[in-house]
Amino acid sequence: MPETVCLAFTGASGMPYGVRLLECLLAAGCRVQLLYSQVAQIVARQEMGLDLPARASEARASLEERYPDLPGRLEVYGREEWFAPLASGSNPPDAMVICPCSMGTLAAIAQGLASKLIERAADVVIKEGRKLILVPRETPLSVIHLENMLRLARAGAVILPPNPGFYQHPQRVEDLIDFVVARILDQLHVRHALLQRWGDTPAAP
Repeated sequence: MPETVCLAFTGASGMPYGVRLLECLLAAGCRVQLLYSQVAQIVARQEMGLDLPARASEARASLEERYPDLPGRLEVYGREEWFAPLASGSNPPDAMVICPCSMGTLAAIAQGLASKLIERAADVVIKEGRKLILVPRETPLSVIHLENMLRLARAGAVILPPNPGFYQHPQRVEDLIDFVVARILDQLHVRHALLQRWGDTPAAP
């Protein structure tokens, strides 16, 4: 299991996936380095009524109040905080997840741009051979989107679209969210009990 995971929220729809993933990583005892874009603040408010303050210190205090009993360690960094450890290959996280990942962020990473801290952190993770997981939320996908994804997959990134399966017979929206988050956690080798695995016998009531 990775000790340190960088988690980034960007301006695509799908913020409930990212927030649930944050909760699960902290519950598993991970150190989470959280980044989020300005548009992610708008999406969080629109989709979840969640306020992500512009100041990193305020966001950290708000999220720690939201998850007071979880054993993990949360660090929040501002968009221009270039002295953050994840901005340098000398101190990279064990893995990075961008969830949700906008097509703009995906394109910038695919082209090697690093004008923002999220892009720079992803660039560091790729060049240092750590795991990068992108959860892109867009449909339909254009040829440009697909070519950017292919370029990143060839560089070693995991492209994990948030496409839930239905063999679990989901009853709530939360079940669909947990399905996707479980697949992300599997990629990170983080233990969880979010869903019954294919072929496993259901536990007796």
